[in-house]
Amino acid sequence: MGLTEKEYNPKDLPSEFVKMYGGNEADVAVYASPARINIIGEHIDYNGGKVFPAAIDRYLYVAIRKRGDSKIIYNDVRFPGTFEFDINDDFAFDKKNDYANYLNGILSQLKAKGYTLDSGFEILMVSNVPAGGGISSSSALECGFAYAVSETFKLGIDRIEIAKLGQMSEHNFMNVNCGIMDQFIIATGKKNTAEMLDCATLDYEYAPLELGDYRFVVMNTNKVRKLSDSKYNERRSQCEQALKILNEKGVAVSALCELTPAKWEEVRHFVSDEILQKRAKHCVFENQRVLDAVSALKEGNLEKLGSLLNASHASLKTDYEVTGIELDTLAETAQKQEGCLGARMTGAGFGGCGIALVHKDCVDSFIEKVQKEYTDKIGYAAGFFVCETGDGVSRIK
Repeated sequence: MGLTEKEYNPKDLPSEFVKMYGGNEADVAVYASPARINIIGEHIDYNGGKVFPAAIDRYLYVAIRKRGDSKIIYNDVRFPGTFEFDINDDFAFDKKNDYANYLNGILSQLKAKGYTLDSGFEILMVSNVPAGGGISSSSALECGFAYAVSETFKLGIDRIEIAKLGQMSEHNFMNVNCGIMDQFIIATGKKNTAEMLDCATLDYEYAPLELGDYRFVVMNTNKVRKLSDSKYNERRSQCEQALKILNEKGVAVSALCELTPAKWEEVRHFVSDEILQKRAKHCVFENQRVLDAVSALKEGNLEKLGSLLNASHASLKTDYEVTGIELDTLAETAQKQEGCLGARMTGAGFGGCGIALVHKDCVDSFIEKVQKEYTDKIGYAAGFFVCETGDGVSRIK
């Protein structure tokens, strides 16, 4: 049981591009941009926390070619409709432009930074990343497009700047106050590793992701969640309020995740509002779980990693309140299955995906049992796939 869409073979993309736009396949470049899972460290990227994501082997593909005029044309293999713009446009968000807003958001940020394009271009895209699934389809789109444009027009933008462009597009164009984790791992990820990223400083280190006989299974609720429509901005605001209260009481930290669990226990009484206290508590303890998870992997202690996944989900359910019945059903059912060391939601929540760490010999029975319980309770099926690590944005043709 894989993705709801049949997987697209990117080798077919140049020929489809030429069928649509004419010309020669030799002039078409193709770029791949991965989805990601966040192994642990949820909703703390915008609270100065450390996160531990990995790029995975599910990709969005962007085929691109320069034009002889100033026109920009976007098409997608799976979504009908053509979007046309011009490199001289003042790009502005418009709901009717659908996915083109993510692309125009990148162009608007390039323009704001002083980059210029010497011609228009044509795009044909296709994605094997479930949209709205919580494994970062929108960031894959932003970063893949930004990298493709940078390479095509020889703008020389480095990978960290590609990640920042994606985040700035979300902030300034899409009006979503996202952190930088998704864009960062998609831009800088490497196969066979996960990446511990300090979201306050952008310091990062690669850690070997050696899971032995275990595999990560991605579990998609198939409940489409739009980040900008969720309570994401509300949670961010609540964390900012808690931080402000602590600062006013003389607790000198610039982000919640600078607090250790021990220090939090000393100062938590300053935050008298129960909701704000729960939000802050999640951030502090989730940050510690990231450090513990990296240590566990370095020691080869997968059981410890699994227990941290379970604790993370419980905190996201009870203290941060971003799970919902679909994600809770998946994670809590997964946690009970033979061969599963741990499971939790991943991504922003309110639908989307969970991940489970499952022994390879138990994967088929795991999926069958979790699917049955989920379908019985929720009324429709979830999607499942086993994933491995992948590389960050790259040219594949």
